Amino acid sequence: MQKIDWSKLTLAPFKKDFYREHSVVRNRSQKDVDRFLAKHDITLVGDCPKPITEFDEADIPDYVMREIEKQGYKSPTPIQAQGWPIALSGLNMVGVAKTGSGKTLGYMLPAIVHINHQKPDPSVRGPLVLVLAPTRELAQQIQQVATDFGSSSYIRNTCLFGGSSKGPQASDLRRGVEIVIATPGRLIDFLESGTTTLQRVTYLVLDEADRMLDMGFEPQIRKILEQVRPDRQILMWSATWPKEVQRLARDFLGDYVQINVGSLELSANHNITQHVRVIEETEKNEELGKLLEELYRAGNPGKILIFTTTKRRCDQISMQIRRYGYDAVGMHGDKSQQERERALNRFRNARSCILVATDVAARGLDVDGIKVVINYDYPQQTEDYVHRIGRTGRSNATGEAYTFFTYNERKMAKELVGILEEAHQVVPPELAKWRHMGGGGNNRFSRFGTFRGGRDFGTGGRGGSRFGGGGGGGDYRNGGGSSSSFGLKRQYDGASSSRGGYGGGAGSSNGYSNSGYGAAASSSSNGYDSRGTKHTRFDE
Repeated sequence: MQKIDWSKLTLAPFKKDFYREHSVVRNRSQKDVDRFLAKHDITLVGDCPKPITEFDEADIPDYVMREIEKQGYKSPTPIQAQGWPIALSGLNMVGVAKTGSGKTLGYMLPAIVHINHQKPDPSVRGPLVLVLAPTRELAQQIQQVATDFGSSSYIRNTCLFGGSSKGPQASDLRRGVEIVIATPGRLIDFLESGTTTLQRVTYLVLDEADRMLDMGFEPQIRKILEQVRPDRQILMWSATWPKEVQRLARDFLGDYVQINVGSLELSANHNITQHVRVIEETEKNEELGKLLEELYRAGNPGKILIFTTTKRRCDQISMQIRRYGYDAVGMHGDKSQQERERALNRFRNARSCILVATDVAARGLDVDGIKVVINYDYPQQTEDYVHRIGRTGRSNATGEAYTFFTYNERKMAKELVGILEEAHQVVPPELAKWRHMGGGGNNRFSRFGTFRGGRDFGTGGRGGSRFGGGGGGGDYRNGGGSSSSFGLKRQYDGASSSRGGYGGGAGSSNGYSNSGYGAAASSSSNGYDSRGTKHTRFDE
């Protein structure tokens, strides 16, 4: 794919400024504007038009307004209120806003208006609008918004991503589409094969630019942008504003305005109640079991999203949860596209379901009704912590986030404490004592076990739940417990004999040692002392 020398080409002119300021907006005093911006924690850089506060102030075409009413939206979100006038004015823009802020419609609505104002030219192929996204899940969710709001004006779109057949995607490109939503790698495949061209693109969006750079897509992004005419309008959206994103903006946006919703410092959504539990690595399975029991005992918790750092652990936990009667699905990068779509649709459509996922789902997962996010493993970057928990508490809803934090992550304690304090959340004393530590030294919790007994893969220790935890330091293959059960949901019966589970009681040798799920508790069959209450079994 050769770099295009745009100076040697004659480019057809195009229109990109369609904004007509409503008289109500024009007559709004600067004091009222400042009050609106302060209320929604919006800061602006550059000469920006005034924000709107109602849909009818944006001069939105009837065909788009009908879909907005159909979707049940009452008023624009803050990012839309300020972003629409900027985008419709044809300005290059950087938007920094948390996930769940309504940014997808914030750039897609102006894109549809932009397309409908361009003169058709059958002799030129390729899309008018290009949206780049880091993951196929996000790309597909963007496509759904493009379909919902573009169908009334017969705007065609396609979604290009890896992990599925190129044939149908190539057919869409050959038939002709106005909007292409793509991940960088698959788009480059089609550009190199000559299946499509970007020379017609006049409206370009980089969604979650920080995530794309984190994933190593910067060379591909630069390669793609060189294929787009230099006078195009470009909108770059990011949840954070690191130096790498700033450099990309300087290199490709030229003169641009910037809108920030919330602080540029790393911060979490204040609608989310954050709970951090400082535990040992070997206690995670037991702690997860207890937490799920607490949530379900309090009533139907709705959709629960659990994050792990490895694909193997993702599979293990989702399988374990299903084994005990909960509706659970797993999703990670090694799953086929069909498996991932099936898991996501099941999670999206269920009233109550658990999705166990790696960070492939951390950004752009647009599923309504996620009430709880659980970080089984703390992510490698604190930015990812913010994006993970941002899957709940969207669109002014409230949510809960639970995080298991171990000694191994102590170097990130300072950043996590800062996020908790900024959001006025409770900081556990065990976490606070690490905020000034620089790390180093050996892990005081041995990789091969603790004083409570057990090992990496067989918890041992405090009487537990059906995910592990046993009493006393037995052999790691049976988790040190004295009884076990196969763990089916049932009423607590106070029995102490082994029931043939994988975890194995005393004398068991099958142990299921490599699954991360330990053995049983010491005296009662459900890992609790005898209180005659109903408990769900977690003691495999």
